[in-house]
Amino acid sequence: MSAVAPDGRKMLRLEVRNSQTPIERKPEWIKTRAKMGPEYSRLQKLVKSEGLHTVCQEAGCPNIFECWEDREATFLIGGDQCTRRCDFCQIDTGKPQALDRDEPRRVGESVVTMDLNYATITGVARDDLEDGGAWLYAETVRQIHALTADREAGRTKVELLIPDFNAVPEQLAEVFSSRPEVLAHNVETVPRIFKRIRPGFRYERSLEVITRAREAGLVTKSNLILGMGETREEVSEALQDLYDAGCELITITQYLRPSVRHHPVERWVKPQEFVELKEEADEIGYSGVMSGPLVRSSYRAGRLFQQAIERRGAVAAAPAV
Repeated sequence: MSAVAPDGRKMLRLEVRNSQTPIERKPEWIKTRAKMGPEYSRLQKLVKSEGLHTVCQEAGCPNIFECWEDREATFLIGGDQCTRRCDFCQIDTGKPQALDRDEPRRVGESVVTMDLNYATITGVARDDLEDGGAWLYAETVRQIHALTADREAGRTKVELLIPDFNAVPEQLAEVFSSRPEVLAHNVETVPRIFKRIRPGFRYERSLEVITRAREAGLVTKSNLILGMGETREEVSEALQDLYDAGCELITITQYLRPSVRHHPVERWVKPQEFVELKEEADEIGYSGVMSGPLVRSSYRAGRLFQQAIERRGAVAAAPAV
């Protein structure tokens, strides 16, 4: 096995160790069918003709057919180099390029061109910037809201999936001030293996980000990836931790290894366990839950948001006891 990564750099010791395990064969239930409806076909042609870029297409997301049919799409901001390295993530770690201050406008115009009902904005960690990239995330939301304010079908809703900004109050305040419809921060895994999987993050700090977002009045969301070494009991504990921290929406998914350099798949979670986890999360009190092998954090995002709004309305309308 070569100790050189595809981009020509020397592999990290962790990547060398990971590469000793061959890519795992996927079980038969890890498959999807292409369901190309009229909206998907329209967006596919539009994206190609206009030279637009979405995470959905470039990452080969298995749910693109359903999401695009709902006129939902995901965009990556901040460049293609992250200042942190998570052992499951396909985005490269390195020194990012200079901040592109025109990117928020271009993303907003792409949302307008695609006539999206719901846009998820995610991005890389930018610890190289003084504000951690907070302005970039916030300005992208502001641009989308402003450019779609007069949209006939209503302003495009925005889900903002953020890094933790090291829980710096001023940076979080800047992001929260843009008022995305949903503020998402993905914990991804359980405390016992968190440091190994996400060395640049801290479990408790991620919970703090969710708590602060909820205190700011935002709809909150997170994600758990299964198959990286956690136990079933630890998943239950993490679900409770997230809910107690103020998380309203949760997605639960199977880890799919991006390359031989990434963390090996420890187990393939059977579909029935995902069903059980959804039932458990519902019982805990989450407003919306998506749980399945091919679910991704932005899957059916608009529907989950609507569930959160309906739950909040029901709670507000309930008579005081």
